[in-house]
Amino acid sequence: MRKGAAALTRGLTARHIRFIALGSAIGTGLFYGSSEAISQAGPSVLLAYLIGGAVVFVVLRALGEMAVADPVPGSFGEYASRHLGRLPGFLTGWTYTFEMIIVCIADVTALAVYMGFWFPDVPRWIWVLATLFVIGAVNLLSVKVFGELEFWFSVVKIVAIIAMILGGIAVLVFGFSGAHAETGVSNLWSHGGFFPNGIEGFLMSFAVVMFAFGGTEIIGVTAGEAEEPHKTIPRAMNSVPVRVLLFYVLTIGVIMSITPWQSISSSGSPFVQIFEGLGLTSAATVLNVVVITAALSAINSDIFGAGRMLFGMAERGQAPAIMGRVSRNGVPWMTVVIMTGALLIGVVLNYVVPENIFTIIASIATFATVWVWLMIMLAHFQARRKMSPAEASALKFPSPLWPYAQIAAIAFLVFVFVLLAFSADTRVALVVGAVWLAALTIFYKFGVGRGKGTGGSSDGDRLAVSEAGTG
Repeated sequence: MRKGAAALTRGLTARHIRFIALGSAIGTGLFYGSSEAISQAGPSVLLAYLIGGAVVFVVLRALGEMAVADPVPGSFGEYASRHLGRLPGFLTGWTYTFEMIIVCIADVTALAVYMGFWFPDVPRWIWVLATLFVIGAVNLLSVKVFGELEFWFSVVKIVAIIAMILGGIAVLVFGFSGAHAETGVSNLWSHGGFFPNGIEGFLMSFAVVMFAFGGTEIIGVTAGEAEEPHKTIPRAMNSVPVRVLLFYVLTIGVIMSITPWQSISSSGSPFVQIFEGLGLTSAATVLNVVVITAALSAINSDIFGAGRMLFGMAERGQAPAIMGRVSRNGVPWMTVVIMTGALLIGVVLNYVVPENIFTIIASIATFATVWVWLMIMLAHFQARRKMSPAEASALKFPSPLWPYAQIAAIAFLVFVFVLLAFSADTRVALVVGAVWLAALTIFYKFGVGRGKGTGGSSDGDRLAVSEAGTG
């Protein structure tokens, strides 16, 4: 298996890694899911994004510290195995893969909704199926080609977000005679106040808000294919959270200033709705192209991240050995095929329950995302706790404010799990998550995924997984 690890190509530059992470994080959560968060919290969703962004920054810095010290395939799945034990590592790796599958289903669902702007009579599942074929083919190319494509995907949407912010500010400052919406910064407090749905609505919005930031942890996964990871990873870790936070807060602030928050529906992208409502049909059309590009970018990044996680798990014997095979281009091709196949579930769901699918999927993805972040934090906390003062001072990229920021982040992530139980729409996520973790634990106890690895395994744990294993 180590031969397979050597075949992974280190073709990702700092530019690629930053934009891969942005591609995964700035997608459906902003362009589509933000409408759901706005409907729950109103203008106070801005505060929710600020808090959520701060917590994500702490998570990424913890991951960055470990990734710079030891850039390995599988990243935080490996760290969880090493510092928390083989079972937590097994659960973390597979839950991250589960997260990426669920997020991808959300992304392809949103893309199908966007296509309805032009083709309202075409069933959603057709667009979902077409998207899977295209993205699957892209991910079978060399990692450098993938990184370059993801860079340009992300550039398109980042430029569009900046243009949208500037255009929105222009609408607020100069106005448009053809506008049909009530515009003004006063929209942030004049329609029921800053907390129109009370503290309860504000708190419940975190289920969607944290989903929106999901995917940023892919930076750690890229470490195994990064050129000079000790340089590229810190740059990406430091820049991405700030940029994501600015894009989310500024963009949503402008959106709710242009039109009252209660006028934003979940029937499409709020970006497109707003400019369409202002009578700027051409701008709405251009933005629809952009949000489709954003969805493709996020799906592309998520398949990449899940595939590399499965590759790293195959290296540790926690996934079928066939997932450790790579193509001549240095791509773990089998993981791409498996991920694309798994996303056919999205085709079925969009055929069976097209109206309710997004809220259900977003809440399940939130559970998986927060679980992965919690495991990252616990692995980091355990690693730092074992270090001597000399070892801690020798770290090249130490996580700041140790241990207070880390404890606060862990407490907040546990709090998000509690919040999921208080709404019927999100409670299903806890049920699905509990069943998923229980099933994985049973598989592990019966010997699946207890192959040779690094962290906390006894001789009895060292059972090889054959290519026929089910992981």
